[in-house]
Amino acid sequence: MSTSTLDQLLGTATERHRAGHLAEARRLYQEVLSAMPTHAVAAFRGGLVELQDGHPEAALVLIARAAALAPEEPRHHFGLGQTLQALNRHAEAAAAYRRALQADPSSADAHFALGVALQSQGDHAGAIVAYRSAVALQPDHVGAIGNLGVALQESAQIDEAVKLLRTAAQLQPATMPHALNLGIALCRQRNFAEAESVLRGAILLRPDSPEAPFNLGNALHGLGRLREAAEQYGRAIALRPSYPDALNNLGNIHKELGEFASAEAAYGAAIEARPDYVAALNNLGCLLRTVGRTADAELTLRRGLQVGPANSALHDNLGSVLKDLGRLDEAIACFRKAVELDPSNPATHGNLAYALCFQSLHPDTPREECLRWNERFAAKFPARSHANDPSPSRRLRIGYVSPDFRDHCQSLFTIPLLSRHDHAEFEIFCYSSVERPDDLTRRIQGLADHWREVRPLDDEALASVVRDDGIDILVDLTMHMAGGRPLLFARRPAPVQIAWLAYPGTTGMRAIDYRLTDARLDPPGFDSHYSERSIRLPDSFWCYDPLTDQPQVNALPALERGYVTFGCLNNPCKLTDATLQLWGEVMRAVPHSRLLLLAPEGPRARLLQRLGAQGIDAGRVGFVPYRKRAEYLRSYHDIDIGLDTFPYNGHTTSLDSLWMGVPTVTRVGETCVGRGGLSQLFQLELLELAAESDLGVVAAATALAGNLPRLADLRRNLRSRLEKSPLMDAARFARGIETVYRGLWKTHCQGRHTVVSA
Repeated sequence: MSTSTLDQLLGTATERHRAGHLAEARRLYQEVLSAMPTHAVAAFRGGLVELQDGHPEAALVLIARAAALAPEEPRHHFGLGQTLQALNRHAEAAAAYRRALQADPSSADAHFALGVALQSQGDHAGAIVAYRSAVALQPDHVGAIGNLGVALQESAQIDEAVKLLRTAAQLQPATMPHALNLGIALCRQRNFAEAESVLRGAILLRPDSPEAPFNLGNALHGLGRLREAAEQYGRAIALRPSYPDALNNLGNIHKELGEFASAEAAYGAAIEARPDYVAALNNLGCLLRTVGRTADAELTLRRGLQVGPANSALHDNLGSVLKDLGRLDEAIACFRKAVELDPSNPATHGNLAYALCFQSLHPDTPREECLRWNERFAAKFPARSHANDPSPSRRLRIGYVSPDFRDHCQSLFTIPLLSRHDHAEFEIFCYSSVERPDDLTRRIQGLADHWREVRPLDDEALASVVRDDGIDILVDLTMHMAGGRPLLFARRPAPVQIAWLAYPGTTGMRAIDYRLTDARLDPPGFDSHYSERSIRLPDSFWCYDPLTDQPQVNALPALERGYVTFGCLNNPCKLTDATLQLWGEVMRAVPHSRLLLLAPEGPRARLLQRLGAQGIDAGRVGFVPYRKRAEYLRSYHDIDIGLDTFPYNGHTTSLDSLWMGVPTVTRVGETCVGRGGLSQLFQLELLELAAESDLGVVAAATALAGNLPRLADLRRNLRSRLEKSPLMDAARFARGIETVYRGLWKTHCQGRHTVVSA
């Protein structure tokens, strides 16, 4: 066949190709190649026909031949890249695009295609470079602009991503992917209101797409419109019944609403749709912990670790479950592993620091971990100046920050203080991050001059709110416990910052100036254990209100039963080996006594084994489950003498015990959390129940058990004794803490750092 005939045949094939007659074009290209197998153009165009007709394997053979025959032609390498991309061979595709660019560096399409190949491999940094090159060569290249925005979003460069995605959406306003990607980026930017508008537009463009309602659900969730978010997740699931991300997020909504059964069902459906879905397994494990099914929670989280062994959140949450079960060594190991896997997570590191308080006999161990936390997360924030009026005697603005203004043990202490504040001298602001507000939330809200719902705000936004409010003294009520906002305090939005209430330890934060304590928790010489300056309140660290007068105190059970029942209704996480060993000695010293403990069903067998190792027969041990407050308090009707935990004493639980007429024998430790019992008993003039040694605990418990008249008298009178003590004198406590606030403010105004004591 002559050259002119081949050229004519190739021309006809090309015309048929451009007209969309692929079968005829394929036949004609094959005729050319049969006559001249080295015809690079026919091989290339024949390969394009196969690619267009959905046959990338056949296309690869032809286009690779063309590229080998004419390696200087950039289109051949570009087509080879497209073919390899269609076969999901992204790394080889990227190499082909790079060869095309070596031949023609000015090809915006080749830079764009290289970006797509790199992005498909997760190489967002390389994709960003390629897309930027494409846009530089062709500023109106919408595909490159949009994909660059997505790549920047994946690289956490959210503000620039939003700007570019807006441009792409403006250039092609009726294109659903651009609207969807912009909506997703706006959610990442926490610009939920605009995201809602954009994503509603995306739904109009593609009503059959599940991604748009799914992401609209995310935007509505961010706006706190939970029911509407659930509706959109449901819409996405209706369009794609096995949509694991939508099912998982729907579970999150139900959990926030307190609809735990529905949440469990949604998480379960997500896991059924994707058995290796680590996020859903993690969320289900956390939910099961929330509802007290700790054994199921442990199994679920361990299942998650089988498919995601390097997932920090799973190790972190498993650590919390194991802590709940009293398995502190295992819990701390999990927290350490979580920190190792994700050293950038402040909450995980805070969990480790807090867990050490339950195990450590010396205060420097948790202090050192808290200092490491501070250096890693808080020290980077610069010092700030404040424009607050420095008048020492003016009305002060006090801010309290907490996620627990609700039905929570913290409210037993915040309500007495907030209800007795002098509002003429102090203007009270509450910054609430409560997930599910309840009646106590509303009661506390009524005690504040200003109430701020701040849960949706990140720490930077909340810091701006606090500064705008002109807060003089900001008080952290949570520290390193769940839901705390330590990085708010790291930004120093107020000139004076104080830690109080969650536990009388240290935050490790240089940005928190003071911690409140008392002279029993921290006797002279203890101040070096804390990064903050210790301020000893006049009487006690605590002021308690049981928030109920029911149930009433009953008669001493031992008088009717003929034996003494010891008890401890503390969280099982406090039941250390040291505690159980001490209790074993007490039980041996009082042979016919019984022991009543708080524990869910799952961990009881293991706890009985641990007690058995201390010589306590299982027949002498009873359990009560977690209960609502009234039923929990009624559990004390079965206890004659409380036994405290060590090295972390009961705090709220001990006051509940005293309220119910049950005296608690405590072991005094070297840490402030191990001196809570001493502090409380001092206020009741019952120091004979606070022992400095294990032998002293056994002696005190034995003496009480052997003197039922004394025990019965304590039971009758402890409640009134508590009511008359500083531990329940809210007015006295409020005046004392306000005196501290005023003194600290005066010190700030004077620019001096003298020790202030009430």
